[in-house]
Amino acid sequence: MKMIKLPTLDFEQRIKQELEENPALESGKESDSLEEQDNLDQANDYDDNEHIEAEDINVDEYLSDDDIPEYRTKSNNYSDDDQQKVIPVAAETSLSQHLINQLYGFRFDNQELEIAEFLIGSIDDSGYLRRELSQIVDDLAFTQNIMVDLETVERVLKQIQQLDPSGIGARDLQECLSIQLHRKDKNKDQICARSIIDNHFDLFSKKHYERLMTKLHITEGQLKAAIGEIERLNPKPGSSFAGQNKNIEQVIPDFTLSIIDGELELKLNGRNVPELHVSQSYNEMLKGYKAATEKSKAQHDAVMFIKQKLDAAKWFIEAVQQRQQTLLLTMSAILEHQKDYFLSGDDRDLKPMILKDIADEIGMDVSTISRVANGKYIDTPYGTKILKSFFSESMTNDQGEEISTREIKTILQILIDKEDKKKPITDEQLAMELKKEGYLIARRTVAKYREQLDIPVARLRKQL
Repeated sequence: MKMIKLPTLDFEQRIKQELEENPALESGKESDSLEEQDNLDQANDYDDNEHIEAEDINVDEYLSDDDIPEYRTKSNNYSDDDQQKVIPVAAETSLSQHLINQLYGFRFDNQELEIAEFLIGSIDDSGYLRRELSQIVDDLAFTQNIMVDLETVERVLKQIQQLDPSGIGARDLQECLSIQLHRKDKNKDQICARSIIDNHFDLFSKKHYERLMTKLHITEGQLKAAIGEIERLNPKPGSSFAGQNKNIEQVIPDFTLSIIDGELELKLNGRNVPELHVSQSYNEMLKGYKAATEKSKAQHDAVMFIKQKLDAAKWFIEAVQQRQQTLLLTMSAILEHQKDYFLSGDDRDLKPMILKDIADEIGMDVSTISRVANGKYIDTPYGTKILKSFFSESMTNDQGEEISTREIKTILQILIDKEDKKKPITDEQLAMELKKEGYLIARRTVAKYREQLDIPVARLRKQL
């Protein structure tokens, strides 16, 4: 069950760990020599919990000249055709170092330089200084032994705010936008934009455009031009800098889906998973033990160790095979249940589906299906999707048919995309539009789905 839960990258690490810890488990293709064709017999019926003495071990159970099916001793979960792509990692300068390098263009004394470096170290990844300057004054005193007043820290901060990227070191969004605007050329639109940000930021953020035009004595065209200048600014100047040295999350799909002649073809990703088999050298050790006429205590102890490692290797190979089979079985059931969606790629073709539906279909426990779906991805012709996105609750339309809540969200998104941005549709109006489409949904439910789609309220969607 633990193996099933692992996504592809973690599963690869688990394979490597087991290969390092168990010398009886090997990877790669076995030799074709006749001497190494003697496979290990898997059919031992002893109770794992029972204490077994070395003298009780039947070595013949581990040595056999019979032909053992290949799947019993090897995990065929890797293809030579699978590509092993290596993603290059660029060596870059961090944002902090980029800012510190620019400090040498200013005339700072030693104390001011230390304050500047401390302030830069307090800037977050978005480029903002989120802490109060009074707190920074205290930190400088207690951690750096620098006694300085608030005015000095603020003066140094103003110098930092002149660095690139523009807007860095701001304490809030208003200051960030203001810094960027004041570094631009002075034209009519720029002057109007500065006045909006510096003096009427609350009205601007709440999109009270009529009141803004009245306050500034400007036309709608002039306001639209000024807002256009503001929209070209960067609200997160730190994130635009390439040298963040962040850990980039790499999504490796666990499944690959292809559509060939109108039929779905599913493949399990076997990337970097080697062929696994039991070590032939341990096979030879057991042969030597069997052939020996006199068996010493040391030999008995060695056989006990060999037996333990062989059992662990066989168990691991079987666990890998069961994992692959369970993943394929579960994903195949999901494909069958959502066949219309996978053929079209249209979210409106998604059927209501919960974990229990798939569990009942393949005769497994709901917890097993949950482990398979959690953190797994599938590469489809429509992009890489997380398996959990195919599961959704159901609602009933005016025809009495069960529909997926994902379908309703898709239609809700389409309605908002098509709305007149000068007069956005309210949640109540959206509920009425959905009712016309046959979806009987309350306004509260519309608001919940809209928030889940990360769509703001109608007032904040308004545009000139």
